[in-house]
Amino acid sequence: MSYSIYICGVGGQGIIKTSVIIGEAAMNQGLDVVMSEIHGMSQRGGSVSTELKIGDYNSSIIPDTTADMLLSFEPVETIRGLHKVNKDSKIVYNTHPIIPSSSDVTYPSVESITNSLKENFTHVLPIDATKLALEAGNVLSLNMVLLGAVTADDKFPLSKDSVIEAMKNNLHERFHDLNLKAIESGYNSIKG
Repeated sequence: MSYSIYICGVGGQGIIKTSVIIGEAAMNQGLDVVMSEIHGMSQRGGSVSTELKIGDYNSSIIPDTTADMLLSFEPVETIRGLHKVNKDSKIVYNTHPIIPSSSDVTYPSVESITNSLKENFTHVLPIDATKLALEAGNVLSLNMVLLGAVTADDKFPLSKDSVIEAMKNNLHERFHDLNLKAIESGYNSIKG
């Protein structure tokens, strides 16, 4: 069994915590897991990415075009992460943009990003995870919405129950109900 996932977004979205939860869920299922160092600026607003490999790997770095899944927390960060995927990789991404206030560059429309992705890749799963997180009770549960969405993929090697158990081990108990709701919301958005 081997599975690699490239996770990207901007600082403050919970990318690192999501990676830790996926890693713990894999270990709870008896699977080997390696995770890269965090790349980018973990300050709020800076690009952040992590790489996880589940299975028998010697290195944590995912070679370009070999990731099984790209999980992106922001549309433009999705574009930045495309070097890690191939035509058949799963691309799960949040459609809600975070537009830098300090940039004078025009942000591309999310619709044009989605259309381009669908033209060039077979498995594109856009999700307004920010909206679903707000509906669950707090925008900070965005990462749990996206985590729920990836567990809905039949080829994702971790069970939703294992992910929920790892979430409970990594987040304060007072946030469990909110995050359970967020995970279910993301899961149901993909499973329909």
